[in-house]
Amino acid sequence: MAKSQDKQHLFFGRDESWLSFNRRVLEEAQDDTNPLLERVKFLAITASNLDEFVEIRVASILQRIEDGYTESSPDGMTPEQSLAAITENIHDFVAEQGRCWNQQLQPALRKAGVRVLGWDEMDEAARKAAKDFYQREADPLLTPITIDPRHPFPRVLNKALCIALLLRSKRKSAAGPVMGVVTVPRALPRLVPLPSASGTHDFIFLHDLIERNAAGMYRGYEILSKAAFRVTRNSNLYFQEEESRNLLETVRSELHNRRKGDAVRLEIEQDASPEIVDRLRINFELDESQVYRTDGPVNLTRVMNLYSDTSRPDLKYHAFVPHELRLNRKSEDLFDELRHRDILLHHPYDSYDGVVGFIQAAAKDPAVVSIKQTLYRTSSDSPIFQALTEAAQSKEVTVVVELTARFDEASNIRWARDLEDAGVQVFHGIVGLKTHCKLALLVRRDHDGVVRRYGHLGTGNYNPQTARFYTDLSMLTSDAAITASMGAVFNYLTAHSESDDYTPLLMAPLTLAQGFITLIHREMEHAAAGRPARIIAKMNSLLEPSVIQALYDASKAGVQIDLIVRGICSLRPGVPGLSENIRMISIIGRFLEHSRIFYFENGGKEEFYCGSADWMPRNLFERCEVVFPIRDAQICGRIRNEILAAYLADTVKARWLDGEGVYHRVRDTKKDLPVFSSQDFFMQVAENKASIDDIPKIDAGHANHHKHAEKPVKKAAAKQKSAAD
Repeated sequence: MAKSQDKQHLFFGRDESWLSFNRRVLEEAQDDTNPLLERVKFLAITASNLDEFVEIRVASILQRIEDGYTESSPDGMTPEQSLAAITENIHDFVAEQGRCWNQQLQPALRKAGVRVLGWDEMDEAARKAAKDFYQREADPLLTPITIDPRHPFPRVLNKALCIALLLRSKRKSAAGPVMGVVTVPRALPRLVPLPSASGTHDFIFLHDLIERNAAGMYRGYEILSKAAFRVTRNSNLYFQEEESRNLLETVRSELHNRRKGDAVRLEIEQDASPEIVDRLRINFELDESQVYRTDGPVNLTRVMNLYSDTSRPDLKYHAFVPHELRLNRKSEDLFDELRHRDILLHHPYDSYDGVVGFIQAAAKDPAVVSIKQTLYRTSSDSPIFQALTEAAQSKEVTVVVELTARFDEASNIRWARDLEDAGVQVFHGIVGLKTHCKLALLVRRDHDGVVRRYGHLGTGNYNPQTARFYTDLSMLTSDAAITASMGAVFNYLTAHSESDDYTPLLMAPLTLAQGFITLIHREMEHAAAGRPARIIAKMNSLLEPSVIQALYDASKAGVQIDLIVRGICSLRPGVPGLSENIRMISIIGRFLEHSRIFYFENGGKEEFYCGSADWMPRNLFERCEVVFPIRDAQICGRIRNEILAAYLADTVKARWLDGEGVYHRVRDTKKDLPVFSSQDFFMQVAENKASIDDIPKIDAGHANHHKHAEKPVKKAAAKQKSAAD
């Protein structure tokens, strides 16, 4: 028992921490300082996030319970205890989502002239348009089903919106009520636009329109009650990779099986009749705790259509044009530029066209003889994909495609086959390990006759679409040591050829975990010797117990530690005797914080690293990841003085985590701090409207609740903004 209590003292629960993250996203939907349609978008994102959490995390816990696991997780909780806590949390969260929609967003939308109408609120023109849409678009796609001995309950697809109806036959000799089920077509928009004479943007939910016309589908029946519902199923893949001769075919087969996973959640309208709820719950073999009654749209992810289908720029974030990569005037081309300097791109503030252009230039350049690249997620019309297929016509092209990137498996299978058809050598990485590193390596015979390698290393996926709203870092380089190590990584991915040393890169699963722990311990040694010692680490999630323990040890040794963790954080900051020198903030804003940056003061000889890996067990031990050093002094200055300094000074979108697991808005706890948003600042820098001199001198990461002396990141000597890359 003492051991369990120790665990609870040392770590926050992973799932509770994730749910806390989603609450921070919901706070952005509730925040009336955000543009109204952006708030609607945040609400839809919370619903999408929760869907994935239920079908992956909750489903996994249920599976563990069913398989008889009783071992406690690092937070000291058994699977049964975790499930109970999570279930209560989710029920509260769903209620809060409903209040946000009904009490905040809908009234504000109506006031702004964006209306989701019920049938009784529509005028004759709107009703006629709705009827025409139903008859023309919806009715041909609908298949009404009545449940009886000859018609068993239909197979309801994962997350498909359906309508349940309680029906009574009009025949006098008929038995009791039966149930009908209609699946709402996924091919149609969930919000049907309506004409408006008053200049408003009007919509009706598709399921409301179908319910309105349900009597026409069930002639001979009286409709006693009806309710929209949705079932979430277990979406984990369970194939045994080692036993599969053809990984591509196995993944494709399991994707089909995923759609048949066990039900883990039933969402249904709050006012649904108890009889409908009970029949559905029994059919899907769910406990009462797995039934979620929603006070609002059953599928809140679909309110995203309000954002996309409403042309109201005044209700959205202002348009932002990213900074384009510009070469120095003396450079003949991009490769000439890279022979003289490394280039850092900070997306989305710096355009992703710089990365696309790097691959496209390689494809077209006859001096480039080979291209090697990893692909984890990409877009359906990716120019990178097109460039690789074009390059395969004249040079050696090797691509490592990760087939099991969650929820992108089907598209990745298509890309893999198309690439092979184009002549690309396609590999699927190491058995049992996801390929998550972001690498592109070119071999070029330059004009001076020297064969050189050029590389791109990044923190985000090769996806130009998501690069518009994910914050990531890209480095383009011809550094001989880095690109040689990249070549060794590709040998590992394609031939499982292990090197004794991947220096200067850190590579999971071989050297990354121990490499980070060694760097943390080195800061402890510096602190003990009275030398400058500080760690700043930015990532998506922090979960790995061995790394957390190393951070605790460093804190106790006097190392000042700032963590910028967007999502899950199992570390307890600010605990006396354990972590009083650790500050943790989370930033949720317009863009999804996705970059991973690691800073070690190293006794005054600073080291900077970036990469694809969070401090999580899966990244450190179960994936192929790469973390790369930043060695260009000018780029190091930009990361230190501009990027990290801005994040730590954020007082608008930053929230700090206390030792009890509660997040506090920095702006609420320190009223006297200047108003500063890191993401707004980065946009202004890209537009040449701001510089590092505009970053507040107070380091908000230190000022929020800790009493020890501040130690700002910004160096007094660094007065000039680094040159735009």
